[in-house]
This record gives sequence, C-alpha cells and structure tokens, in this order.
Amino acid sequence: MSIRTERVAALIKQELSQFLMRDVDTAAYGLVTITDVFVTADLRLAKVYVSFFGTDKTKEECLEFIEEHAREMRMAIGKAVRLKFTPELRFFIDETQERAQRIEELLKQIHEEEENRGK
Repeated sequence: MSIRTERVAALIKQELSQFLMRDVDTAAYGLVTITDVFVTADLRLAKVYVSFFGTDKTKEECLEFIEEHAREMRMAIGKAVRLKFTPELRFFIDETQERAQRIEELLKQIHEEEENRGK
C-alpha cells in the first residue's frame, strides 16, 4: 500500500470506530471493534475487518448488524474524510484472535508431546 492509501485507511478506521461508539447501540453484540481497514489503490473500496467479543450471538449475526449500518457509516466517512469518492465498505470478520489461539494450542501440544517422549 502507498502512504496515501495507508493514511486514508487509518482515517476510515478512526471514523468508523468513533461512529460505532457514539451513534450505534452495540450492547447486544458485546464489544465491537474495527481491527483493520485496507483501501484499494483507487480508493473506491475499503475492506473493513471487525471483531466481536463478549456476546452469545453468532459472528454472522453480528456482521449482519454491522452491514445494516453500512450506509450510515459510509455517509459519516463522506462527511469526515475529504475524498473525491467515498469508498464502498465491505465488512469481514477478523479471525486473527482465533487463529493465534489455535496456533498457541498446537505449540503447547507439541511441547507436551516432546516432554512425554523425553521421559
């Protein structure tokens, strides 16, 4: 990514985070966090990664909730960030935490197996 797209992505991430805090009631979905934003080189599309913590609802339900507010979020970005075109927002569930936890479990399992072989 170029410096410009990185700066635009950071601004979009900041604006979306603020929008979620002040304009949307996310209590039923737990802690909703914008973890990362990637913007295409032409600044027409923004891939937004979202994580959800502390909820019994499925991630798909939470993602649907976020997508319901996509139009409002895009309008907020359009007002806050001066661009020729306001990027289209596409939302994805950020599964980095789950992957890291799985890797940690596998490493722990490997260490336990090595200890058992040594005995």
